[in-house]
Amino acid sequence: MSSILTNTSAMVALQTMKGINASLNKTQADISTGKTIASAKDNAAVWAISKVMESDVEGFKGISDSLSVGSATLTVARNASETVTKLLTEMKGKIVAAQAENVDRGKIQTDIDALTKQIESTVGAAQFNGLNLVDGSQTSGSVNVLSSLDRSQTGVTSSNITVQAQNLSTSAGAALTAGGGTLSGASVVNLTPVTLDGFTFQGGAGALAKNDAGADPADTTGLVAGDQIKLKIGSVEGKYVVQKGDTGDALVAGLKASLTAGGLSDTDFTLTLNAGQLEVANNTNQAADITSSAARGTGGLSGLATLNVVNAPATALQDIEGMLQTSIDAAASFGSSQKRIEIQNEFVGKLTDSLKTGIGVMVDTDMEEASARLQALQVQQQLATQALSIANQQPQGLLSLFR
Repeated sequence: MSSILTNTSAMVALQTMKGINASLNKTQADISTGKTIASAKDNAAVWAISKVMESDVEGFKGISDSLSVGSATLTVARNASETVTKLLTEMKGKIVAAQAENVDRGKIQTDIDALTKQIESTVGAAQFNGLNLVDGSQTSGSVNVLSSLDRSQTGVTSSNITVQAQNLSTSAGAALTAGGGTLSGASVVNLTPVTLDGFTFQGGAGALAKNDAGADPADTTGLVAGDQIKLKIGSVEGKYVVQKGDTGDALVAGLKASLTAGGLSDTDFTLTLNAGQLEVANNTNQAADITSSAARGTGGLSGLATLNVVNAPATALQDIEGMLQTSIDAAASFGSSQKRIEIQNEFVGKLTDSLKTGIGVMVDTDMEEASARLQALQVQQQLATQALSIANQQPQGLLSLFR
């Protein structure tokens, strides 16, 4: 049956053309925007995933900036530590020269004082963007550098690389109220021995580093690395700076070595190590006062202020060795942290590129495929137009029935 009111062929052709035009518009939009999923209505699930990943990419850009700043800060701190090590090495050479009897120790002391001032200047100037990792200004003992963005099913968290600050200042420490050893007796008379014992350490039997989790700078009842112990017998004073892991035996051995190096006579005074105790016996007929003290060494180079090659060249040699090791350890610590930050920064850069690639795979337009699809749709559009034109002409054929 034919009807002039309902043209079924034209209706089919029109719907076909509408479908072709919709596909053509979508393909043209894909080509112009470069994205096959440009909005949530294109594919809500994939669009949502891509937007989360894009936000992570922006976050990693900030992390990369943080790592770059952290690396620059550590570069300054490491260079300062290496410079201090070089100056201390030069100072050690002068102190070794002062061990000879026929040298002008006064002039050598003048050089040592000048090098001390240069070290203080180097430590004070070693800051980047207001952060100084070597002057002891970091009361927490460490600095966190933002290093990663970790996404899991429970949410997003940030990770940090902890950089241990080092104290290469020359500031002296506060006296400790206990922990530095107690004296049995106030003087050494004849053959009656005096013992130095009672050493206590924060966190256990061995000395903790200042930056260890169990160390408390405010606790003055226990020793940590960097604290200084002094023992004076008569006119000779021995000093020892606590090192990480030291036990009571190590402390008394260090004091004995310092006293001997300072000129304490082995024949006049007998120093004996016995199970963590230093026993001092006077072999003369004259009494000799003995005192001991301990101080919190806030500055790793606090001993520079008391270096004296004029009166105590042997003690100065022993002290400079410990301070030189402190600066070497500081430079090594900064170097290790900086290397880790640089590795992390490189990884973050590669991870960002991988995320961008993943986002592109999900939402970017395949231009080769889009080009082929565009040409096919254009041909289909022309054919649909022709089919619709033919369908519209069908009712005119009914006129011949009425002639």
